[in-house]
Amino acid sequence: MKGAAQTDSGVDLVAYAPGSASAVTIQVKTQTAPSPSGGKGAMSIGFFFPDDLRAQLLAVTLLSSDAVWLFTRDEARALAQQHNAKGMRQLYWYMEPRPVRVASPPLHAGDVEPYLLERRVADLFGVPAVAPVDAVGIVEDG
Repeated sequence: MKGAAQTDSGVDLVAYAPGSASAVTIQVKTQTAPSPSGGKGAMSIGFFFPDDLRAQLLAVTLLSSDAVWLFTRDEARALAQQHNAKGMRQLYWYMEPRPVRVASPPLHAGDVEPYLLERRVADLFGVPAVAPVDAVGIVEDG
């Protein structure tokens, strides 16, 4: 709404972390599906977030795959490849695996696998990770 005061505090969710008996603030960014980088390049996803991110965690989600990645504020800032004068950063990665000959940025899908929600739950919230479920719905014992 034009002229309306901005009331976004930068916190979209507050989650209770049983392991530390504390609340954790989360900002959520969403993309519907990957898109070609630069309009014609390799498929990628990207998320803009403020440089002065107030939430403790940044959750980014890709709706087309139901994937969620969780980054601490410091991780998100360190991994963001772009930073502009307006105080915004962009965290993005290419959807295909990293080419063998390329060892440096930009990020690729495998680089952000450790940040997937199911891999971060125990570390960030102090609760056991959910065991993977196979195609038939049987929980694996790992």
